[in-house]
Amino acid sequence: MIKIMLVDDHDLVRTGVRRLLEDNPDLEIVGEASSGEEAITLVKELSPDIVLMDLNMPGVGGLEATKKIKHLTPKVRIIIVTMVDDIMFPQRLLKAGASGYLTKGASADEIMRAIRDAMVNKRFISPDLAMKMATASDDDKSPFDELSERELQVLMMLLEGQRVTDISNKLFLSPKTISTYRSRLHEKLNVKTDIELTRLAIEYGIIAGNPH
Repeated sequence: MIKIMLVDDHDLVRTGVRRLLEDNPDLEIVGEASSGEEAITLVKELSPDIVLMDLNMPGVGGLEATKKIKHLTPKVRIIIVTMVDDIMFPQRLLKAGASGYLTKGASADEIMRAIRDAMVNKRFISPDLAMKMATASDDDKSPFDELSERELQVLMMLLEGQRVTDISNKLFLSPKTISTYRSRLHEKLNVKTDIELTRLAIEYGIIAGNPH
């Protein structure tokens, strides 16, 4: 029996994935979490084989949660299931220890293949995204490629609408340090406000939305 844990801040998404998987007799959904922090705690309690992890969530988010879970319980396989289709993210997540990267448009067959591959230590990336990665040129690079992992983490939390004080508490850094990261993000991405930052993130597929 393969033990699965679902991590997504939307109940509807978790319900949808659960229904896609429940017809497989060798899979068992052992738990659900709605944040990265909750996922880190539950993994230690439930010892799942596979974690299906969203990327954009309140709190530390999927990238940091993946790194922490892999550090604490290296045998757990993590598959990212997200709306984010920027080719930078699969590379970052695989480097952090993820076993797969799926967009939320993935079919049930693709999810099952990712789970089966992860169980034999093979990596799986959504075919459409894998094609984008294989055919990408220097012209396809986004300004977000140059961000460090910590800058990227702060960026994702800002895009979630989290305040500087909240981010500092969750990352155990001072508000001044977070404000410095925020200023550095504005400078590196050539924007002046968080609204411009959000528009740029939408334009490059970092978050869903309408930039206009």
